[in-house]
Amino acid sequence: MVTIKYYSNDEISFDFPEDVKKNKRNLTKEEIAVLNKNLNTSDYEDWRNVLVSDVPDEFDPELIHNSHFTGFVVLGRLKRAQLKYHDLELVTGIYSSSLGNVVTQDDVVINNVKYLRNYRIGNRVILFNIQEMSCTCHAKFGNGWLKEGEPESNRIWIGVGNENDNRAVLPFESLIPADAYIWSRRRSDKKLMSRFIELTEYCNSKKCDTYGIVEDEAVIKNTTLLKDAKIGQCAYIKGAFKLKNITVLSSPEEESQIGEGVELVNGIMGYGCHIFYQAVAVRFVIGRNCQLKYGARLLNSILGDNSTVSCCEILNNLIFPFHEQHHNSSFLIATTIMGQSNIAAGATIGSNHNSRSPDGEIIAGRGFWPGLCSDFKHNSKFASFVLVSKGSYQHELNITYPFSLVAFRAESEPVHIIPAYWFLFNMFAIARNNYKFKKRDKRLLKIQHIETDPLAPDAMQECLAAIDRLIVLTRDYLKKIGEESVLQASSDEEELQAAKDYLHQNTDADFTLFDELAQKKYGATIFKPVKAYKEYRKILKYFAARSIVDYCKSNGYPKFSREVLEHMEKISLFDSWQNAGGQIIPSLKIEQLCDKIKEGTINNWDEVHAYYDSCDKNYELYKTRYALYILERLYSRPILEFDSEIWQDIVDDVTVVSTDMYRDSIYSRRKDYTDPFRAMTYENQEEMTAVLGTIDDNEFLHILRAQTESFNLDLRVILGV
Repeated sequence: MVTIKYYSNDEISFDFPEDVKKNKRNLTKEEIAVLNKNLNTSDYEDWRNVLVSDVPDEFDPELIHNSHFTGFVVLGRLKRAQLKYHDLELVTGIYSSSLGNVVTQDDVVINNVKYLRNYRIGNRVILFNIQEMSCTCHAKFGNGWLKEGEPESNRIWIGVGNENDNRAVLPFESLIPADAYIWSRRRSDKKLMSRFIELTEYCNSKKCDTYGIVEDEAVIKNTTLLKDAKIGQCAYIKGAFKLKNITVLSSPEEESQIGEGVELVNGIMGYGCHIFYQAVAVRFVIGRNCQLKYGARLLNSILGDNSTVSCCEILNNLIFPFHEQHHNSSFLIATTIMGQSNIAAGATIGSNHNSRSPDGEIIAGRGFWPGLCSDFKHNSKFASFVLVSKGSYQHELNITYPFSLVAFRAESEPVHIIPAYWFLFNMFAIARNNYKFKKRDKRLLKIQHIETDPLAPDAMQECLAAIDRLIVLTRDYLKKIGEESVLQASSDEEELQAAKDYLHQNTDADFTLFDELAQKKYGATIFKPVKAYKEYRKILKYFAARSIVDYCKSNGYPKFSREVLEHMEKISLFDSWQNAGGQIIPSLKIEQLCDKIKEGTINNWDEVHAYYDSCDKNYELYKTRYALYILERLYSRPILEFDSEIWQDIVDDVTVVSTDMYRDSIYSRRKDYTDPFRAMTYENQEEMTAVLGTIDDNEFLHILRAQTESFNLDLRVILGV
């Protein structure tokens, strides 16, 4: 409904804010005459509502044409100059615009801005061809705050992880996936939930005196609507459709850009992000160095750093860093995806709930990679680095085997699982993973700590659990076929030891196992269990040995002596880990963080992030102690009791893994150049080389070779074998 109020000229109010009066003056009669001549108007004939710089020769009224001033207007230096950004060149000044309650700094261009209200404009800002740019006094710029007198229903929440909104978190400028992960996963702790709201409100004044902000050297052109927006330094916005209740974080080093047809409502856009080509985001937080483009739709979701989303729909998700999702037909709904993930074309993950309400969810560890046109039944859960082949998975999945391949067989049959598939058949991907993601990380400030190495404590604890599961399933299989060593066992412990011995002693055994817990109703067939068991053990040894070698090198120990070992054993042991937004943190440390928040030791999100920093600072130490624990688990004895034979076994296995990583990487890449089915689209070898290059051009393989030779030498020298 449109309301109307008639008033006289004397009733117009324009109180100047106290903070903008310094070094400002009223207009002279001569300046007013020039403004009137240039077809400018004000709510007051004497232009009392306009202040300008009091520095001599810093205000040129000839640079203002055909514009209207209402409320208060405070102008910084306005001298004739030209601002240029790419191909856009404009003379400083105010032209064909309507300003109200606006404060500008020096050397700005405001050209054809039809309605500009309640904004503070920084230095050297360009505003060109904008229909409406306004800010209400209760603006929150995408943060989940409340202003004085506002009801709780006005608060903006982001319903991550589940469509029923019962995992919802509040957005705020410094939010990172680690914050959202802890907030969304601990819903039964009511006191903690209440404290999270208090942490978010910590820096909110609650006063209804807010104004919009455009920081220095930002450029906004050809845009329809900006409302309640905070635009960061050096941001570039061109052709956007609607930007409402948002913060665009940007800096000279990490410039953010928004392009044609974009619609952003109720959210926060991180530093160095690019959002283009009719992309839409509503109720969102987007991390640093992300791209959203080609009609992508991001709704009620948090997207971690270094991610790219194109052409698809993402709804009610918490997504950790390094997420890739392209192609027009793929979408993702009601999930927590823990980073380094890739959603293939046609993947339809969501909306097939198994109850009468939208309350299902999917959780996937790092490296989740569903194949083309895959779909899944909620609820499902996947371990780290699970590769899922093309298929329509009609029943809930619980894949606890990391680095595995899951394949669809038939609707009413067990799924097929090859545990440790990546180690057996795609070691190149494991070797390249850490290098690839580190190279793609363009963040200047790395607030969210991200573990890019696949062989980290979160995945290693899953490998240990997978080994235990394979032993249990092997025990069940041996009982079924009447294996004497198991049948003669007098306890569960002896049965499991017999199954473990069988896996060790029958290297070439070829049998399958059945895991009823991997898929609801029909279970899963486990292929190559002996090979998987041995590969998991080798990889665990490799992780442990590499951690020990790194520790010795970083602390100046030339040898891994008993003295060094005793020193390492004094480090606190954490045997349970969580992937918190990309950072691998001991579970106990997260518990301690939550306790500190509840007891009031930690009172704002900056202090939470400082706690993450302290965990990261000690991460290598914690990881080293965990490496000793893994070796003790694998050999079933204290590490101080390891003899030379055990250490030789460790060195031998780890050297094989290290060498295989390089050799398999060479083999994988060489196939791309020698496979006749790859070559058949080229007329000759010269054309193929021109298009693909040669294997010698691969920078990563050169780096991997040097790293492999160095590590193998360090392994032999430091472990003394």
